[in-house]
Amino acid sequence: MEDEPKSILEFPCQFPIKVIGRDEPGFRAFVVANLLVHVPELYPEDIHERPSSGGKYISLSATFTAQSREQVDTLYEALGENKQVLMVL
Repeated sequence: MEDEPKSILEFPCQFPIKVIGRDEPGFRAFVVANLLVHVPELYPEDIHERPSSGGKYISLSATFTAQSREQVDTLYEALGENKQVLMVL
């Protein structure tokens, strides 16, 4: 039986996340709603927004205390379901 690879992260840990997408109606609401569902201790004011220089794209970022790898994976999967989301870092 092989051992699972050891994670570089030790949970709980501070985890930064950035979601980049098109600056279109519904994008912000989708990202914020998903962050708040998967990270209930996060407040909307902890989510920072930055538009691209051309105004076509926007990034939303936050740092939170991740409790497990499963929490992070589930969050990435939920965010990736929206076609407006171009990247989750």
